[in-house]
Amino acid sequence: MSAADTLTPAGRRVLDVASQLFYDEGIHAVGVEAIAATAGVTKKTLYVCFGSKDQLVAAYLAERDERWRRWLTEWVDEHASSAGERVLATFDAMGAWIEREDSRGCGFINALAELPSAEHPGHAVVIEQKRWLRDYLTGLATAAGATAPDETGTTLMLLHEGIAVTAATGCVPDAVRHARNTAARLLGDSSTRRET
Repeated sequence: MSAADTLTPAGRRVLDVASQLFYDEGIHAVGVEAIAATAGVTKKTLYVCFGSKDQLVAAYLAERDERWRRWLTEWVDEHASSAGERVLATFDAMGAWIEREDSRGCGFINALAELPSAEHPGHAVVIEQKRWLRDYLTGLATAAGATAPDETGTTLMLLHEGIAVTAATGCVPDAVRHARNTAARLLGDSSTRRET
């Protein structure tokens, strides 16, 4: 159970509003006054629920991370059967996530740009999210029989991160397909390469 699961209804509204505003407008651009007013609570209620804006930012990032992990792993489980297909399905999942959630790019990278201090509680959430993704992809690469699974997992992560950055800018049309095909070549599994 995450901390967000134990929130009061007011705390839930605060986190929902803050999550949308932080992603749409930026963490530094949004103050607690705007969050409280939009959520229909007082600033005191916000502070009772989260303690500080920094902790609210960390809660936003942690909940986004939980949603992303669930989305990715469930997508892979539902849309792929072979080990090689599971690796490539991560790219399909990313493409669907971008269409649904990430019109402004990766929420974690966006946040990290605003949280340069390693002391900020949100900073640790972002770093852990990226470590988890690398480890998850490395596990999939291992199961797919990659000859150097650690290196392959890191390369797969870099492809994912490249999609997250370029998809928001539009500078690489169809970035997901390009990255997916690169991953298929990396795995040496031409049978799972999809030309679309």
